[in-house]
Amino acid sequence: MNLDDEEAVGLGGVELIRAAMRKAARQLGWKVTTIGMIGTRHGTMVVVQDVREVPDEHNAVLTDAMNDRMRAALHKVWGDAGPAPVQRGSVALMTQEFRAAVAQAGP
Repeated sequence: MNLDDEEAVGLGGVELIRAAMRKAARQLGWKVTTIGMIGTRHGTMVVVQDVREVPDEHNAVLTDAMNDRMRAALHKVWGDAGPAPVQRGSVALMTQEFRAAVAQAGP
């Protein structure tokens, strides 16, 4: 997730956001590692990574997603000057989903 530094502070800070994301991931049964950095050139970045082994039945979906991301990266380098399409699981899409969930939960 990539947030403006002020937005991250308004949500309780990077450590609270990491803790909430870690708790949600563990409730899903994920084995996670998290990273949180504030003040990067991209703002505040929070990463939650599921480090479990990928089950065989999901490998095809993951391979397709990886290929989609590679196509998007190649589009950025060699493609049209316009923005690359938003990919499933992209930082931009996950950040939008996070903001929508926070807005829906209310104060």
